[in-house]
Amino acid sequence: MNSLAEKREVKKNKDVKMPASKMVMIFIVATGVFISLYFYLPDTFSHSAKIMTAIVCFGVILWALEPIPLGLTSLIVLVLMLLFKVAETDMIFSGFSSPAIYLIVGGMMLAKAVNETPLARRITYKVLKKWGNHSKGLLGSILLIMQLQAFFIPATAVRTTLMLPISTMIIKTVDARPGSNLRKMILLGIAFGGNISGTAVMTAAIGNILTVELLDSYANIKITYFQWFFYTFPLWLILIPAIWFLLLKVFPLTKKERSFPMIKNEMEVKLKELGSISGQEFRCILILIFIVILWSTEPLHGLHPSIPAIIGVILMTLPGIGCAQWANVVKINYNTVLLTSVTLSMGYTLIDSGAANTISEYLSLDWVLSFVKNPLLAVIFIAILTQLFHKLISNVSTAVVTLVPIVISIAANANVDPMILGFTAGLTSLYGFILVVETMPNLLVHSSGMIDQKDFLKPGLYATIISTIAIIILACSWWRIIGLV
Repeated sequence: MNSLAEKREVKKNKDVKMPASKMVMIFIVATGVFISLYFYLPDTFSHSAKIMTAIVCFGVILWALEPIPLGLTSLIVLVLMLLFKVAETDMIFSGFSSPAIYLIVGGMMLAKAVNETPLARRITYKVLKKWGNHSKGLLGSILLIMQLQAFFIPATAVRTTLMLPISTMIIKTVDARPGSNLRKMILLGIAFGGNISGTAVMTAAIGNILTVELLDSYANIKITYFQWFFYTFPLWLILIPAIWFLLLKVFPLTKKERSFPMIKNEMEVKLKELGSISGQEFRCILILIFIVILWSTEPLHGLHPSIPAIIGVILMTLPGIGCAQWANVVKINYNTVLLTSVTLSMGYTLIDSGAANTISEYLSLDWVLSFVKNPLLAVIFIAILTQLFHKLISNVSTAVVTLVPIVISIAANANVDPMILGFTAGLTSLYGFILVVETMPNLLVHSSGMIDQKDFLKPGLYATIISTIAIIILACSWWRIIGLV
């Protein structure tokens, strides 16, 4: 690989900034949509519902097109909700006090603590050493590593960030040149692997956490860590080999590109540099196992998943016991915290203002209600609706907190249990494969400068179809057997 060209490619991507004229135009469009909705929504919308719908659409445009950082847009949306008094102040700020936010913050801090040790790299090197000497094994290793990390490192963005330096090393080692199928396969393996890694582990994706929180708050439906895994692990088992097979077929390799024994030697060197497992890593492993046990035994002790996460942070940073320095662990991404807190507040306020209920009434056509009254048809309808909705509402958190409240209201209008509708909407929101902006793994991989948006289109379309069909198959089989539908 031409390392100089590689550096220039990455630098060029990092240096690209949105022109000021485009930023202004996006704000003009967002403001125009806000004003239009406020003045032209029908009178069936209450004053608060009109304002809230306008604010949501204003925020969605800025989050999707990102003329300014996501966290800054979140603060603007928060201020708009407060200034227009769409709900009580306590309600608008409630997203910040939600246990879900503490779980997300705790998860990011745990990931920082784990990354303070060589543990994640050691596991990665060992897996690659064993299976990474040919294309099938290399792609399988990348996907497997992403899934293993899901149990211990919450948030798909964090897992993807940890894998990107590894992918760069692999690309350099196997000489995967710019534009080659091998490079595309490796990078999309990380992006798509990151997207599906949140499937079965409730704490592994922010969308899962928000779905559980909204179902609990507005439908009084509690889903534990174990229940989420029980409902979804067959889907996980379908998607892992399906995505592996898909990427191998979409990106065929030459005979020369299929074998790279140098990977084993490179991993041996890396493992030798790490040395034997340290006491720091051993303590990290014990604490992680303890946290996972607490998460999986939630039905026995009743602790919200945020509590084990916070306990884990304490243990990992306590002098003499832990494995990381507090000063490093608190350096988390507050863009994510602000985005999640405000979107959760937005979801609460969307319901409290009556906007979600009014929108659901417009969507409650006779054929829609007849669909959702049949559990299997409901899953098919919601899965397809969510995929279409997610293309418009690119951010996963925003898609979940906008769609799940509306789906809950549709279920109420149809007089059916909102569980399967809300759960399907939240789960399907994880799977954004076509557009770079749909998920953080896509965005982070694209931001490396080593892959283009057009490279996502064909495999992303197939992956979207596969994941949607897989959810429908799950509903027709496993969910029916366990009585979920």
